[in-house]
Amino acid sequence: MKVHSAHLIPPRTKVKLKHVSCDDTGKYTDEDAAKVDLAKHRDCIDKYQEVLYAGGERGVLIVLQGMDTAGKDGTIRHIFSGINPQGCDVTAFKVPTPLEAHHDFLWRCHNAVPARGKIGIFNRSHYEDVLSPRVHGLMKDKTAKQHMQQINDFESMLVDNGIAILKFFLHISPEEQKRRLESRIEDSSKHWKLSASDFAERKFWPDYQRYYEEIFTATSHKHAPWFVIPADNKWYRNVAISRVLAETMEGMKLEYPAVTVDVASLKL
Repeated sequence: MKVHSAHLIPPRTKVKLKHVSCDDTGKYTDEDAAKVDLAKHRDCIDKYQEVLYAGGERGVLIVLQGMDTAGKDGTIRHIFSGINPQGCDVTAFKVPTPLEAHHDFLWRCHNAVPARGKIGIFNRSHYEDVLSPRVHGLMKDKTAKQHMQQINDFESMLVDNGIAILKFFLHISPEEQKRRLESRIEDSSKHWKLSASDFAERKFWPDYQRYYEEIFTATSHKHAPWFVIPADNKWYRNVAISRVLAETMEGMKLEYPAVTVDVASLKL
């Protein structure tokens, strides 16, 4: 998979998130210019989604990870609002249910992998199972390394079976998270988004950053790359991710299925 992005994490790269900008806006100086390109990217995604759906030979899996308030829901809403919902599935991964907890950690994620012909979006993902348990001291480093290798094998198998994988970390600063949480407190229409855990987890920020860095180093590969997307500016987050997806789908060289009827002979 050839993807050109300043935010791509090359394989085996040791990432230091504190050295990666959260508010970079690339070539854009304002939101209006980005909106023009976002519209173009949406049109491109819509165009190739139809071919993907019709052909039924390839699929696309998009993984969205980030700290609380990073904008996973907003990313989905702004980038995928114009595509055919028949060809797109969104799965949000929360605390495992008792049934899920009795299976291996990849079971619930494998069950949600998009079928060929579809775009699947993971709002959080299998990476939660090598992140939160480590932050809270519930998983040893050795076990985490084993799980990350199993993730690599899992993703490699999906790619071999026609699923393109793109993984995005929405990189926000703790200051921006504080502003977003305060905004939710002040706006009664956003109270439904509030969770006590969002506030409690802030004290573990350094640990989350450290373990994310290990994840990127261990699991960003040419066939399943990670992108660290500056996300303090929501409008830049949207255009940066949409560009990667549009270029990836264009590069998949998707084709409509072969015609099985003599169109010229069809008459009403």
